[in-house]
Amino acid sequence: MANENSVNQKRVGITETVLRDAHQSLIATRMTMDEMRPILGTMDKIGYRSVECWGGATFDSCLRFLNEDPWERLRILRKEMPHSKLQMLFRGQNMLGYRHYADDVLEYFVQKCVANGIDVIRIFDALNDIRNMKTSIKAAKKEGAHFQGCISYTLSPVHTNEKFVEFAKQLEDEGADSICIKDMAGLLKPYTTYELVKALKAAVKIPVQLHSHYTSGLASMSLLKGIEAGADVIDTAISPLAMGTSHPSTESMVAALQGTEYDTGLDLHALNEVRDYFQTLREKYLKSGQLDPKVMGVNANTLLYQVPGGMLSNLISQLKQAGKSEKLDEVLQEVPRVREDAGYPPLVTPTSQIVGTQAVFNVITGERYKTVTKEFKGLVKGEYGKTPVDIDPAFRKRIIGDEKPIDCRPADLIAPELEKLKQEAAKWTEQEEDVLSYAMFGQVAEKFFEKRRDKENGIDNVHADKVNKVMPV
Repeated sequence: MANENSVNQKRVGITETVLRDAHQSLIATRMTMDEMRPILGTMDKIGYRSVECWGGATFDSCLRFLNEDPWERLRILRKEMPHSKLQMLFRGQNMLGYRHYADDVLEYFVQKCVANGIDVIRIFDALNDIRNMKTSIKAAKKEGAHFQGCISYTLSPVHTNEKFVEFAKQLEDEGADSICIKDMAGLLKPYTTYELVKALKAAVKIPVQLHSHYTSGLASMSLLKGIEAGADVIDTAISPLAMGTSHPSTESMVAALQGTEYDTGLDLHALNEVRDYFQTLREKYLKSGQLDPKVMGVNANTLLYQVPGGMLSNLISQLKQAGKSEKLDEVLQEVPRVREDAGYPPLVTPTSQIVGTQAVFNVITGERYKTVTKEFKGLVKGEYGKTPVDIDPAFRKRIIGDEKPIDCRPADLIAPELEKLKQEAAKWTEQEEDVLSYAMFGQVAEKFFEKRRDKENGIDNVHADKVNKVMPV
C-alpha cells in the first residue's frame, strides 16, 4: 500500500524476507504453509518490491520436516499473492540441493520454478565461481524471469571491493537484471558498504540490492549507508522475526526513510497488521523452543568468525544433538581456521554447512581432520568449483589422498541425468515436478512421497515430530 504523498525519484524498494530467510535464520526454516497462509492476502497489498518466499532451505524443510510438497507451497503462494513479485534463492549449479547437478536437470528445474509462480531468481554461487552460475542464468533468461546476480560477500585477504566490482561486471555481461550484495554473515560495515555500493553503481547500469543479516549488529547502519550511496532495494524482515541472525526490521527501515528522498512509500499502519500476525507466531515459537534466544541477540564475534545466521542456528542444533552445547565457542574459533585451510570460501550454503560441520568434527573428536566429511573432501578436491585461494597442495593431499583434483567446471563431468532420474522416480511421480524433488533429496523425497500416498489412501501415517532435528541450511 504505497503512500501517494511521497513520490520521488529515489524511492527505495523493500524485499520482505519473512517467508524465507527470516525463519530460515531464526527457526531453521520450520514455518509451515498453514502458518503463512492467513497473512498472505494482507502482505500482497503492502507494495513490496518483491517477497522472498521460496528456495534456500525451504524446499528441503518442506520434504524433510514439514511433510509438505514445496511445489504446492509455491502454487499457493502464487495464488494468494497475485499482485506481488515472488522471489527465490537459487544456488547456481546446486539448485536447492547440496551437490552439483547436470545441466539438463537444472534447466528443467528453472522451467518449473517459473511455471509454478516465481518471478525473481536470485542466483549465487558459494565460491563466486561464475562458471557454476552460467547454466542457471541462461535458463532463467530463457524462461523470462528476472535474474538477480548475487555477490557472496565475505572478508579475507583476497576479497576486496575491486574483486567484487569485477565480479558484478561479469554478472551484468551475463545478462543480470540486477545485482545483490549478499552479506549472509552480517560482515558489511557502514562505510565499507557505502564505498562498495558507490563503486558498483559507477561500474554497472543495473539496480543494486543490499542483503545483510543483523548478526553483528551493523546491518541497519550498513543498509542506510548503502542507500545513501545509491542502493535501489534492501532486504528486511517484519519485526517479530527480524534482528538477531535475521535481517533489519522492515518497519524500522521504512520509518527511518519516511519523508526523505529515499522514502519507500510503504504504509506503517498496513505493515502493523503484518507485524501483529507474526508477533503471535513469534510467541508460539518461543514457547515451543523453536526460537532459541541465542539467535535473537547481537553477536559481534561474527566479525571474527564470519558465521552466517542459518549456519549459527545449525551449529547450535548440531552441538545440542551431540550433547556438546558448551563447545560452541570452540567451534566458532575453529571455523575460520578450517575456512583458511579450504581456500577462503565465502560461508554460505553449501560451503557454510561443509566448513561448519568439519569444524564441529575437529572440536568434538579432539583432533583436527581426524574425521573428514565427504563434503569437505569434495570442497578441497574441487567438486564445488574453484576456491578464492588455491589450496595448499600438502593439505589437499592429506584430505583427498591420491585422488585427482578437479580443475574444470565441475558440472562438465556430470552426464545428463534427467531421463535416468525420471525412470528412478516413476513409481512415485504424481506431478512432473516430483522428479526434481527426487533429484535433489532422494530418500528424503521418497519418504515424503510414501506419506503422501498413504494419506491419499486414507492410511493414518503417524510420524515422529522432527522439529528439533538438524537440517543443512
